[in-house]
Formats: sequence, structure tokens, C-alpha cells
Amino acid sequence: MTGGARFRLPWDRRRRPAAAVEHVRPRGYRHVASVRVGPDAVREAREAAAGHFAQAGVAPGSAFADAVLLVVSELVTNVLRHAAHSPVADVGITVAAGHLVVGVADAEPRLPDLTDDGMGAGLRLVAELAADYDGEVSAEPAVDHEGKVVLVRFRIPS
Repeated sequence: MTGGARFRLPWDRRRRPAAAVEHVRPRGYRHVASVRVGPDAVREAREAAAGHFAQAGVAPGSAFADAVLLVVSELVTNVLRHAAHSPVADVGITVAAGHLVVGVADAEPRLPDLTDDGMGAGLRLVAELAADYDGEVSAEPAVDHEGKVVLVRFRIPS
């Protein structure tokens, strides 16, 4: 070899990753933030979610980012209204297989009524935003505590 360059084998650990793979999203991403239930909960939940948009592959300031933040706001507001005895709300962002899922867990075991007649204005808005991105709203009992988690799935726009 000339010029002092040295060929490195693909399995050489000292090799720098190729620039071509730097743009590839990770196979999955998950972040959960616990916010204290109180007057600052909605703001803190929105900031926690927005702070992880880059890692989740969401363009800050996009219509999709705004929809996700509005869903976070509505779900945490529901915790304040219907699960006020919960000390915290866990706000999760999970990205995998072209979907982003927002999950908000609280200590209230009663599941929300997700029928057209049973939903309030906030959950109806959440369901409409999810539908705009080929998504859906669901709720299930929490696995690790006496509460529930409300999940909103979106297909990430290309």
C-alpha cells in the first residue's frame, strides 16, 4: 500500500462506521418519563416527549410532532381529571416497525370508555389524531401496578 494507508478488515473493531449507515434509524426506541401529577404535569410531559423526538425519528415542529404533543397533553390532562390520586403519570414514547406509540399510565384502575358514545371531547380528539396517522387508541390494565395505561398508536409518516 502506498501513502501509509492501511486496509482494515470489516470485523476490525477499530474501524469507524461507514457514513452510509449513520442515517439508519435504530430498530426500536423507547423512553419513559415520570411526571408528578399536579399543575406542571402537562408542560413537563410535553417537554419530556419533545426532548426525545430526534432519537425517535420525529421532526420537531412538524405536523406529526404537533399531533403527538397534543395527544400527550390530552392524556395527561385526563390523568389530572380522572386519576388525581395518582402521584405520578408515566409518559412513554416507543418507536418500532414504522409506528410511534404514546403511552400514559396512572394509578386509576378504571379503564376509559373508548366507544363513540362513551368518549369525552379529549379522547375523541385523541382518537381523531390517531386516525389521521392510520393509528388507534386502546387502554389496558397496567402490568406492574394497580392502574391502567392508555396507548395511542400512530404510523410514522414517511
